[in-house]
Amino acid sequence: MKTIAIFITLLIFLFTLNSLAQELPTVTAIEIKGLKRIEEAAVKNKISLKLGEVISQEKISEDIKSIYKMGYFEDVKVDIEPFEGGVKVIYTVKEKPTIIKVSFEGNKEYDEDKLKEVVTITAGAIADVTLVNDNALRLKTFYESEGYYFAKIVPVLKKKTEDEVELTYVIEEGNKVKIKEIKFEGNKAISSRKIKKVMATSERKFYSFITGSGFYKKFEMLQDLEKIKDLYHDNGYIKVSVGEPKIEFSQDKKWMTIIITISEGPQFKVSSVDITGYKDNKEATDIKGLIKVKAGEIFSKAKMRKDVEAITSFYSDRGYALVSVSPDVIPNEEKLTVDVTYNIKPGDKFTIGRVNISGNVKTIDKVIRREVRVDEGDEYSASKIQKSKKRLEDLQYFETVDINQKPDPDKKTVDLDVNVKEKATGFLTIGGGYSSIDNLIGMVDVTQTNLFGRGYSLTLRGELGGKSSYYTIAFRDPWFLDKPLLFGINLYRQKREYVNYTRDATGFSLTFGKRYGDDWSASITYDIERTKITDVDDDADTIIKDMKGNLVTSSVTFQIINDTRDSYIDPSKGRRHSFSLTTAGLGGDTGFWKSLLDLGWYIPIFEESTLHLRSRLGMSDTLFGKKYPLYERFYIGGLDTIRGLGYGEAGPKDSKNKPIGAKKAMIFNIEYLFPIVAELKLKGLIFFDLGKGYNEGENFGSNIKYTSGFGFRWFSPFGPVKIDYGINLNKKEGESKSKIEFGFGSFF
Repeated sequence: MKTIAIFITLLIFLFTLNSLAQELPTVTAIEIKGLKRIEEAAVKNKISLKLGEVISQEKISEDIKSIYKMGYFEDVKVDIEPFEGGVKVIYTVKEKPTIIKVSFEGNKEYDEDKLKEVVTITAGAIADVTLVNDNALRLKTFYESEGYYFAKIVPVLKKKTEDEVELTYVIEEGNKVKIKEIKFEGNKAISSRKIKKVMATSERKFYSFITGSGFYKKFEMLQDLEKIKDLYHDNGYIKVSVGEPKIEFSQDKKWMTIIITISEGPQFKVSSVDITGYKDNKEATDIKGLIKVKAGEIFSKAKMRKDVEAITSFYSDRGYALVSVSPDVIPNEEKLTVDVTYNIKPGDKFTIGRVNISGNVKTIDKVIRREVRVDEGDEYSASKIQKSKKRLEDLQYFETVDINQKPDPDKKTVDLDVNVKEKATGFLTIGGGYSSIDNLIGMVDVTQTNLFGRGYSLTLRGELGGKSSYYTIAFRDPWFLDKPLLFGINLYRQKREYVNYTRDATGFSLTFGKRYGDDWSASITYDIERTKITDVDDDADTIIKDMKGNLVTSSVTFQIINDTRDSYIDPSKGRRHSFSLTTAGLGGDTGFWKSLLDLGWYIPIFEESTLHLRSRLGMSDTLFGKKYPLYERFYIGGLDTIRGLGYGEAGPKDSKNKPIGAKKAMIFNIEYLFPIVAELKLKGLIFFDLGKGYNEGENFGSNIKYTSGFGFRWFSPFGPVKIDYGINLNKKEGESKSKIEFGFGSFF
């Protein structure tokens, strides 16, 4: 313990008291001595003693404590001497030395750069014991989180000069301790398997090297204990008690067993559900329709929490910005029941005040403002504000989007501060893939999704494969004439070598579209294309020979889309339904109609997993007695249709058993997506696909092909990575047994 001394000279007081009798002297000067690096004003700010005041030993003692608490000094002294008819109070301090270097010793698994990311202390900091020890604890916590439960961290200060020291953290890492088993004692109503499912802490498995699981982390375990309580509360055990985990180690200290004691208590049912604070009977009826907690059922905290959210949303979407809903749960120990009451305090109705935009450097204000679902003066709506945030995020122009709400109770308004942080919107995508038609494919895509900061999109794309090439330039304006109208224009050139012919096409398309509300949109596209068919084999089927030469296709496509997904990039809930109808034949050499109904659902399963269901039904036929080109038909099989099959394999074939496309098609896909490493945005999936393509003479719905397999999705910093491996479950002669297909990219 450092010494804090106060020296007050008795002779000074005798001299002073001789003239002032019993009066204490006044302070005529205050001086700070010993400062080298610390500003004098910072120290004087901590001194309560003022000039002209009577000297006070109590204040001086408090001042010493205040200066010492600054953390910069290892010693503080006070001297008093006569000065100009009073006394001068002199605070003499001794500064703690400065740390001129922070280093690590004994670390083998983690280099110095990694450990410097963990600690907050750096060269130039004051050698404060508390700060030094706090960072030793941070290092200890880090090592424990990585599995080094017995790691020891010892800080060593080495004096270099009177005012400078070097700090070294001496580390003894020890063995990495893995979790061998998690045991529960006292659980009867809920199985250990179910309890483990809600925990982030898990036993070490053979695949844990990928997920990084199987190690004890104190903070994570504390959260797990609360999750266990919530699990019991969701099943009516409101009196459950979960003890602190006990840890047992193996002899070699490489494995640990975690034992958690649970006292379940009795199970409670709901005896009654009531609400207070509603304004009229109609409102009460509406709210009761939202409540999921029912009398007679087992009490569930999760259901009650959702009820609170539903009631809050009900009011906050009707202008009540400061609504509060507090549930009361009153247990009856004898009957083992609970009475649940939702106490509602709606407060006053609010309107939207000012909508302020900030953080945008490149993007002009109106591009942001037009995505905000509320205007100044509108009735307050929490769901519309949340929808605004989602729409801005879906633009993919910004790293972060924050909408801060500032209610003014006096004006009954809520101001919205929309703050964005822009990111690069220019993408250079270099991708690749494989198909049975094109073999290896290379792709380069240069896209600017926020051209001139006005929300325009411009794409230059080129694909080159062993048997194909494709080049396009496309422009889109999603807010044509500053209205929710889509305008798009596209020029393209495509060449592909099929089995029995080669197609060389040049085309131009023009698109107009309109959005209806937040979830609906419709568009109409005119496309004119000139195609040259060459290299038709002499022994090719008649249907192929009929296409030889030049073909002009003039077509119109109408499309309507309903999209409620929570994210366009990585959706976890919502739906995307679309219907398109293409007609060709008013001009040109070809005539056909083609429709496609595409229905997709994303259903959240557990906390992080998603079930994706998709079904497609396609129908088409000739029009006006003109040609219906094979390349315009449905090709079932491949990465986007039936995985595990080659391109077009699940459809009609020519006399050489090569795909020629279908006039009718049905496709069903079931995917279960789950996180593998959430921090890396790496997901796994298992899938089941089925479908078939049909022409005249085939029974629609017969001879269905079905496949199954697994894949990976990685939303990497370099772009999306997609890998799927499918197995043909009802393989016939001449069909693929299995297929692996992939795509990857990078952007700037």
